[in-house]
Parts: sequence; structure tokens; C-alpha cells
Amino acid sequence: MQKKRNIAIGLITFCLIAIGFFSVVLIKAHYQNKADDAQEASLPSLIQLQMENDKLTKENEHLWEELARLQAADSVAALASQQLEEANINACLVGMKGPGIRIILDDSQEERIAEAGNYVIHEEYLRTLVNALWNGGAEAIAINNQRLTAHTEIFCSGSFIQINGTRQMPPYRIVAIGNRDNLKSALQFYFWDKLGEYQQQYGIIRKLDTPEEPLVVPPAKVFTYKYAEPLKEG
Repeated sequence: MQKKRNIAIGLITFCLIAIGFFSVVLIKAHYQNKADDAQEASLPSLIQLQMENDKLTKENEHLWEELARLQAADSVAALASQQLEEANINACLVGMKGPGIRIILDDSQEERIAEAGNYVIHEEYLRTLVNALWNGGAEAIAINNQRLTAHTEIFCSGSFIQINGTRQMPPYRIVAIGNRDNLKSALQFYFWDKLGEYQQQYGIIRKLDTPEEPLVVPPAKVFTYKYAEPLKEG
């Protein structure tokens, strides 16, 4: 009787274990199926996300390329602007300021006894002084606010001196921008002492000023070419 009872208990225990085992298997299978279903359901979302990410990457690359192009264009524009400014400066089309010297020449106010030409300022005086100033390193020169350029003429025309096609009368104010000491040395070496002799003998006015404040030289007018044209290379 006891033996049959033990057998029955063993069978029941085995059945319970078997039921528990199969229950675990079924539960795992159920959740595995749900996980597979969830993975299958999320796959389109992952594909869509990857596509959007690729699109954003391409847009980002395009923006970087556009930025590089704009930066290159800005560099080209800045270089062109710099070259244009340098060309305008070299053509004397830009007003300049800086340290320098100022010269004033004027006719004599004394009675002209003899050799009346020695009592007035001649165009050759101006040309000689200008050449001396250029040789002394002047970077910009003006006479009576007429900027001197490669086309400037200093020409005697009777009672006045013609500069840049304009009639100029004394006093003649020469402004030169550059190293003050070099400019003064250039004057002393060339013609300044000779003018000093004329000043003593005939009373012409000769003044040299080296102001501390910057001097100003105005821009020149644009020169119009009628016959000359740029030579094409090649």
C-alpha cells in the first residue's frame, strides 16, 4: 500500500515537473515570438532612420562645400579690392597723408633794379625742387594742391606757371610726404642753397617748414587716354 502511494506521489511529482518545464518552454517561445515580431515591426523604422541620416549627411556635406565656395569667393573679392586700391594709389587717385615737409616760394617784393627775371619764381625752380624731393624719397607731392603724377607738366606760360593744365600764381606751396630728414638733405644737396643766394640778392621768398602734424596731399584727377591703349601680352 505504501509502495503504491510512493509510486503515485512520484508520478504526480514528475507530471508537475513536466508541466513546469513545458510551461517555461511555452513562455520562452511566446516571448521570443513577440521579440521577433517587434524586431520585424521596427525594421522599417530603422531603414527610414538610416535614410534620413544619409540625407542629413549629404546636406551637411553640401553646406560645407557651399561655405568653402563662399570663403574662396570672399578671398578673391578681397584680393581684387586690395589690387584695385593699390592701383588707385599708384595712379595717384587716392589722397595721401603722412609726415613730410612744406616749402613756400614767392616772388620778391623789392624794387626790381636790374635783371627783373631774378626777382620772380621760375618754373625751373619748381622742377628742380620736385626732382630733388623725388630723389629724396618723397612718396607724394603737390604744388598748390595740384597732385604731381607721371602726366604733370610744370610749364612757364607768361605771368603764370601751368601745372596739370591749370594756371598757378605765386606763392607756390609745395607739400611732400616722406622721411623729413631725407627730404631736407636732398634739398640741401641740390638747389636749396642756390635759392638762398637769390633770396639774399633779390629778395625772393624761400621758406621750409617741417610740421609735426601729418601733411595732406590731395588725389589727382583721372587722366583720359585718347590714343594709347594697353599692350596685350602674347
